[in-house]
Amino acid sequence: MKLRHALIAAAAVAIAIPASVQAHRQWMLPSMTVVSGEGADVWVTFDAAVSNDLFYFEHQPMRADVSVLLPDGNPGEVKNKAIGRYRQTFDLQIGQRGTYKIFYTTDGVTGSYKLNGEEKRLPRGTTTATLAQAIPAGATDIKTSETSNRNEVFVTAGEPTTTVFKPTGKGIELVPVTHPNDLVMGEDATFQFLLDGKPATGLAVTVIPGGIRYRDQLKQQDLKTGADGKVTIKWSDPGMTWINVTTPRPAGEEGQGPAQRSAPGGRRASYVTTVEVMAP
Repeated sequence: MKLRHALIAAAAVAIAIPASVQAHRQWMLPSMTVVSGEGADVWVTFDAAVSNDLFYFEHQPMRADVSVLLPDGNPGEVKNKAIGRYRQTFDLQIGQRGTYKIFYTTDGVTGSYKLNGEEKRLPRGTTTATLAQAIPAGATDIKTSETSNRNEVFVTAGEPTTTVFKPTGKGIELVPVTHPNDLVMGEDATFQFLLDGKPATGLAVTVIPGGIRYRDQLKQQDLKTGADGKVTIKWSDPGMTWINVTTPRPAGEEGQGPAQRSAPGGRRASYVTTVEVMAP
């Protein structure tokens, strides 16, 4: 009987947890975001994973080729990369003063078509360059959506710089009204987000502080960008914080309310970053 009661209680707890808590989230976590020096002995190490609880390793490693943009705008590289059962790890050597961008991006096309009356999905990995080959002759009712995903983290040695924030014009990108390595508890931060190089209006912005395993409140903030693509965040806690920005999902997609539907032109994009909020 005790076991049966325990199982019932566990099921009740699971039902009570919001869907957003149970969703898998992808993240990169630096050992620090602000570094006092530079040189051969100055390194920042990173964990990268996909998990339910932010910044804990319990689902799978993030499998991605991570790139680096140095403070002077030239490409760099990560070192000592390794992939384990639950996480990927890598290191960044700090050889310049200024702000580094550590990131990866993916672009593709999703969608469907009908062939001989049967609906089929586009193959995984389809891109704009391979779309024509992915759709067979005679296909009808073709529906496609271009996708762009970006995950990035910023690390600063010395004074913050802005060279690495030059927009590429592809997907969702962050323009720092407030520099992401200059965040302090009690001081609001403003970020501007661009979509394909233009201010992105009405994007959903989700902000969740780390440490959710050890508290009963998720402390999630659900915000939206304004007409100028800007959003102001009031920090609820110091420490590492996960930010996710997404375009609305197409109408009728599972799990989405009316406010999140109807992305213009079927464009799909998402952005993820981890920032560190300092105690005052």
